[in-house]
Parts: sequence; structure tokens; C-alpha cells
Amino acid sequence: MREYLKFYINGEWVDPIEGKTLDVMNPADATVCARISMGTEADVNRAVAAAKTAFETYGYSSREERVAVLERCVEVYKARYQDMADAIRMEMGAPKELADGEQAYCGLGHLEQALEVLRSYEFEEDLGPHRVIKEPIGVCGLITPWNWPVNQIACKVAPAIAVGCTVVLKPSEIAPLSAQIWAEIMHEAGVPAGVFNMVNGDGPEVGASLSKHPDVDMMSFTGSTRAGTQVALNAAPTVKRVAQELGGKSPNIVLDDANLEKAVTRGVLHMMNNTGQSCNAPSRMFVPRERLAEAEAIAERVAKGVVVGDPASTDTKMGPVVSEAQYNKIQGLIQAGIDEGAKLLTGGVGKPEGLEDGYFVQPTVFSEVNNEMTIAREEIFGPVLTILPYDSEDEAIAMANDTPYGLAGYVQSEDIDHARRVARRIRAGNVHLNGASGGFDVPFGGFKQSGNGREWGAHGFTDYLEIKAVEGFAA
Repeated sequence: MREYLKFYINGEWVDPIEGKTLDVMNPADATVCARISMGTEADVNRAVAAAKTAFETYGYSSREERVAVLERCVEVYKARYQDMADAIRMEMGAPKELADGEQAYCGLGHLEQALEVLRSYEFEEDLGPHRVIKEPIGVCGLITPWNWPVNQIACKVAPAIAVGCTVVLKPSEIAPLSAQIWAEIMHEAGVPAGVFNMVNGDGPEVGASLSKHPDVDMMSFTGSTRAGTQVALNAAPTVKRVAQELGGKSPNIVLDDANLEKAVTRGVLHMMNNTGQSCNAPSRMFVPRERLAEAEAIAERVAKGVVVGDPASTDTKMGPVVSEAQYNKIQGLIQAGIDEGAKLLTGGVGKPEGLEDGYFVQPTVFSEVNNEMTIAREEIFGPVLTILPYDSEDEAIAMANDTPYGLAGYVQSEDIDHARRVARRIRAGNVHLNGASGGFDVPFGGFKQSGNGREWGAHGFTDYLEIKAVEGFAA
């Protein structure tokens, strides 16, 4: 069992002020796999003070100095790559193929992207005799989730330190092992003391203390809309900037000219990826009513073919959900779908056969769903797909937009111009055509209650910068 009982503050591993600990569960077998310390307001105060002091120098560092910092981070991350993948597999149940591939690679990808952007980023703009200068905002509080743990750490930390900010990270207490590896990478790479700090803990204590702290200049939060609202409320009295990437209930519109076999197969597999625990998962599939029976048959077949099992096995395509609480929530929503009259094609309540020990959920597909059902309104955050029939394209688009969320959208069509026209009508921050997925340079974020601000690539620098106009600069 791993024990991570120290916090990383001011370039050192330090003991917490208090000795409270939390057991970290391995969701594949419901056993304790690690123990961490839980921070308090006093620990946050120490970390923020270190970040504030470090900003006095790092905030005025040169581009070349920060490029060198990121280059070292990339080098060390590559050396610790497998350690990161193993930590993710253990803490949140990602199958080996997913943990070794997409999950761990995200950390490296964001570091390399931030480094590439930094080398040529324009921090100053001439307006005749005047100058517009983009400066680091200061001390940044970062709160990250458990579902794509290092992805969310990296897409916040990398741009923040690239532009000259200093940070205090509160990773998810449910999946903190990858954050520990990340902090070790920062330390080994020689990130200047106080530039990166990490305090483990929960939202009501550490998260709230960060959000309220008068010396924190901005908060970047990824998680549920409910928790994001609380971060914003806590931050409001000090008028700090708040960037949020929140929930989603993303529509996947299969147009009448789509290749149904390809479109439905792609949609089902995407929904089951990461056990449905992605905020941009295509959880609502809209299908022409006259092709509903055909789509149902494809979806049922594909979902039944998803191999659920031990995350350590290379055969496994879908692991457990992250916790008992998450398992129970998903079970309740599946039951709600049944009770409200949705047609259950496959899956349902209970665990897959032979997987009684961990928090495993059956790949589940409902059809004949309408947009008023609970399973079509609430973010399930599990491997549950809903299929909604539509009678016209306008109706499909209206239903797609009939949600408080607006993180992602998906459009399937054999006519790319047709897909593009529909994409322009979807109210979401990211729209994917025919399974396309952007790289680390494409901005990520949502409309409406899915959040504000953008992460990834050059757009991800924006939230960490202040704009200063200096009039008469060239006079």
C-alpha cells in the first residue's frame, strides 16, 4: 500500500499541520490501495504564502527561463510515464490500454503543447504609440477531478507556469496518486520553489480555503456544476477570476444520411470509453425514428461486446467506476430509466456476472427515451447511453440544445457540408463531426452551465493572463 502523507510546498515535502488521513480505494476490488493526508486551511495558507513569494520573482522571469522549466518537466515526465499510467489504473480503474495510452499521455501532451505555444506566444501588442501587455495574473488555485486526473492537472498547471503564474493544486482526494507522481515530476525537474505547490484534501476544507483566499488571484476548477457554483460563490467576495469546466449531457445527432452502422458503433464505444466517466461523453444519441429499430440492434450488439473486467488485463475495454458512491448513483439513475418507461436494450441494474468485488457497472443502453426523462436530463457519469428518436432535423437540433449543459456535441453524416451546417446550430463549446477529435491545440470548454473559459493550447493561456495597456509607451 502506498502512503503519501506529505504535501509539496515551497519546493519541499512537508508534514501537514494536522494528522488527518484518508484511505484511497482501488475501485477494481474495493480494497485500500493508498493513504493520504487531508489538509486544512492552515496548510492552504502555507502553500499560498509560498506561491505569493515565488511570484515576486517568477512572475518576471523571461520566456527563455520558463521554456527551460517546461523542457525539464517534459524530460522527467517521459522518464516517469509508466509510473503515471500505473497510478491512474490503480486509483480510478482505467483499463491498462486506456491508462497507458490516452490517460497518461494527456499529461505529456499538455506539457509539450504549452512548451510549443510558449516559444512563440505574443505577450505584447503594438497599437501605434501604445502597448498592450499580457502579464501573468498571479497566484492560481487549481482544483481538479478524478475522472481524467493528470489530464486536468496538466492542462491547468502547464499553461499557468508557462506564462509566469505560480500555483496551488488541490487534486481529487478520490484519485490523488497521479497528482503525487506529478508533484514528484515537478520537483525532479527543478521547478523553482513555490511555483508549484500541492495540498491534498476535500472541497469543503481545502477547496473552499483556496477559493476564498485573498491572496489567490484566480481559481480554475473542473468538476460538477454544483461544486463549481460553490467555488464561484466562495471566490466572489474577493472578485477573483474563476474559470470552470463543468458537467455535460452531450448530444450525438445521427443524421438521416449517416452510415448507421459506423455512426452507432462509434457512439456506443465512445460512451463506454473511460466507463462513461467523461464530462463530454456522447450520452444522448438522436436517431431518425424510421431507423430506430436498426439503430437499436446495432447499439445492443456493440454494447454487449464491450469487455468489462480487471483493469490490469490487456483484454479489458471497460473497468469499474471510481467509487461506491458513484456506483450507487449510477444504479439509481438506471432504475429511474426503467421506472420512467424507457426501453432497456441491454445492461441494467446490478454488476456484470463474475465481477462482484469492485464497483463494476453493466454497459447499459436505453431506447425510446424522451428529453423529459431523468436519464436524458441528468449527467449519469457512467456507461449508460440513451437513444432518442426524432422526426425531423429541426426537432433533433432543438432537443439537442434542450439542456442546461453545453460542453460538447457530435454530428454524424456522410455529407460533410450537411454535418457542418448542423454543427453551427449546436450550442456547445466543442462539436465533433463523424468521430473527429481535436489535438492538444484545440480549445476545450463549454457553454451555459458547462462552464466558462477555455483550456488547451494557446487558448488555454488566456485565463492566466491579465491585460495591461500602457499608453504613450513609444512616445
